[in-house]
Amino acid sequence: MRTPLFTGVCTALVTPFLDDKVNYPMMEQLLRRQIDAGIRAVVICGTTGEAPTLSDEEKIEMFHRAKSYVGDDCLIIAGTGSNNTSHAAYLSLAAERTGVDALLVVSPYYNKATPEGAIAHYLTIAHTVSIPLIAYNVPSRTGLDIPVSVIQRLGQIPNIAGIKEASNDITKITKICGTCPGVTVWTGNDELIVPAIALGGKGVISVLSNLLPEKTIAMTQAALDGDLDTAAAMQQELQPLIELLFCEPNPIPIKEAMRCIGIDCGGCRLPLTPLGTENKQKLKHILS
Repeated sequence: MRTPLFTGVCTALVTPFLDDKVNYPMMEQLLRRQIDAGIRAVVICGTTGEAPTLSDEEKIEMFHRAKSYVGDDCLIIAGTGSNNTSHAAYLSLAAERTGVDALLVVSPYYNKATPEGAIAHYLTIAHTVSIPLIAYNVPSRTGLDIPVSVIQRLGQIPNIAGIKEASNDITKITKICGTCPGVTVWTGNDELIVPAIALGGKGVISVLSNLLPEKTIAMTQAALDGDLDTAAAMQQELQPLIELLFCEPNPIPIKEAMRCIGIDCGGCRLPLTPLGTENKQKLKHILS
């Protein structure tokens, strides 16, 4: 099996806005907070980073600034996915030229690609760049659940480093870990961190760690160390908060949660709207 690109926690960073423009000084503050907490990998412009409403120019600027700021202290993984293969390849190459360490590429959405289409999509992007690429399976958003048979074939592509598996099907992780020896699996679901690692996963690409990086690291590391009793107890303790962080579409709740602890990252871009009043009160209560 290949050496994993990273183990443990990778934070899917929120994109801070000020007057609907990217707030670059706040982005650096968020990165510093993550690094100081012990996070060694961060996704820029993923789902949590509101990639669908960011322009290519904003994304490329964010990739450049993030990597320039963190240097060798942290891996910067650039979200470069698209349902247009040529666009994803273009953005991936542009990201590589900014110096980022790896790419996170969501499966093509809306188009309803066949398994052969999904493989061709990833092959095209992987052949365009030389840095590692993480495939991203999130069928609740894309409408496409990448089959295990496709993941097996993706694992044979040298610079595909693994998969962010964000379906709610825990048996999928069992199958990938059992039948895809060349594929590193990271869960994309904070509520499944401990079960995923127990089944062979190597960590999480996390929303929760925006808010509680130290606790997310502690829980994940306990699971990786085989201390499943401690890890399971932490997973159970954090579960009510995790559920609230997904009570409305991500990243609406996490941005409100950050604001509640004194880190104002601005609102979300339309069509995402502010957290509802009832859910806001629940979030304030649990954080207090």
